[in-house]
Amino acid sequence: MLNYSEFGTATDYPALLIAHGLFGSGRNWNVIAKRLADQRRVVTVDMRNHGDSPRADTQTYHDMAGDLAEVIERLGAPMDVCGHSMGGKASMMLALKHSDLVRRLIIADIAPVPYNHSQQEFIDAMRSVDLSLLTRRSDAQDQLAAAGVEPALQSFFTQSLDVAAKSWKLNLDVLEAAMPDIVGWPDAVTGSFNGPAFFLSGATSHYVLSDYRPTIKRLFPKAYFAKIPKAGHWLHAENPRAFEAAVRAFLNSD
Repeated sequence: MLNYSEFGTATDYPALLIAHGLFGSGRNWNVIAKRLADQRRVVTVDMRNHGDSPRADTQTYHDMAGDLAEVIERLGAPMDVCGHSMGGKASMMLALKHSDLVRRLIIADIAPVPYNHSQQEFIDAMRSVDLSLLTRRSDAQDQLAAAGVEPALQSFFTQSLDVAAKSWKLNLDVLEAAMPDIVGWPDAVTGSFNGPAFFLSGATSHYVLSDYRPTIKRLFPKAYFAKIPKAGHWLHAENPRAFEAAVRAFLNSD
């Protein structure tokens, strides 16, 4: 079972499950979760091989969808589901395989397509950190800066650092081995999710191109599209109030 945190209490609105992206954790979403919890219960999870969730030998979207389904089944279905990047692909797979568990779907800056990029450079940068020298989080940020990692990502990555234990709360070996699965998308995906699906993109991001819309509409016939201004791939962190407002409006719409 994935590690998860709950915010707010049950109301007349369905609960919202949030699935983070690669190298993240549920805690990355604490601020948005707390704000949305004024109207509904919000659940944030640590995906497998991230945070305090169990370590596993695989990182496929079928497996991650099964993990999310297990959480929803335990806490009460159906739920609204929001996923960013890797968590967005896992959420899409969840909706396609377990449509009875999902009421509304929000996908943040990702599409159900394979991508050509790799995140190997960031795995290399995290591995380059000499964990034995750490006394505070900023020590790791300094080492990541020396490895060429930009400031925003230094802060993001070190949220998954256990300074006291001098270890990453990421299974870097499995994430590296599974990178083709993570940046990819399974070829044999069939069926569709016929509930409302909201594809939110950062205005300056190139992750959800107009060329992908036919694929999205085939799998998610009721897909809606919108862009968050002044934001790229990390739209929920770069323009959190606009992201929150868009999510809230979609969840509360008839």
